[in-house]
Amino acid sequence: MTKTQFKIFSDFRDEFCGYCMKMNKAYGDLLKPLQIAARADDTPDYPLETPVVYNTALDEITEESDIRMIVIGDNPGKDEQREKNKRYLVGQSGKLAAGFFEKNTEFNTDFRKNVIILNKTPVHTAKTTHLKYLIKNGGIQIRELIKESQIFMAQKTAKLHQDLCRAAGAEGIAPELWLVGYAELKEAGLFLSYKKELLENYDKTSEAWNKVFVFQHFSMNRFSIDLKNYQGKHRDLGIVGAAHELGLIHKKEIFG
Repeated sequence: MTKTQFKIFSDFRDEFCGYCMKMNKAYGDLLKPLQIAARADDTPDYPLETPVVYNTALDEITEESDIRMIVIGDNPGKDEQREKNKRYLVGQSGKLAAGFFEKNTEFNTDFRKNVIILNKTPVHTAKTTHLKYLIKNGGIQIRELIKESQIFMAQKTAKLHQDLCRAAGAEGIAPELWLVGYAELKEAGLFLSYKKELLENYDKTSEAWNKVFVFQHFSMNRFSIDLKNYQGKHRDLGIVGAAHELGLIHKKEIFG
């Protein structure tokens, strides 16, 4: 990154870390019993350690890091919230994502070194669908937290991406933003607040907006299957070109 890009990223990182600390202090005791109840029927017991999760992998990014991409997942799951981890996309979905980029070297991207990994909300649940339980049963404070956290992440992520692109200059990299988790961005989806806020915070004429792509989630290989099917119908495209075209198609479907 350029010096200016790293300053932009560092300011974002500090604000995001402080936000997660504040939310854990304010809501952690309320979230823990609700998350336990939400997983009772379909998720084996596991240690619940961090209700609102900051991605500590961000602390390893330095000015020397070549950041080529910002990837936005859903919310931290079981592995992500463990005290020993507190990192995003380190479970099965993350392994699939890392494997995809390792296999497809055309992207020139190491998922663990060249990517800023964020989520639509830092509020942890064992499964993303458990957020519905928290919204329904958590009371007004928890409902507001989940909505507010999506708005916060959308605002700060849009600003981070646009500022990094503007500050790239001739020497830096203007990163792409990959928004994964297509289904829950649709109307009545869990992340409708995130989608609306993200859209409102982008300059639609900017280079950064042209670098926003929308995809299926990495989980259950949905991303790879979707991309493989698309590339199979457009054999003239390489894997990178197919990903960009597919990401723009889904972007239009979601954002109009």
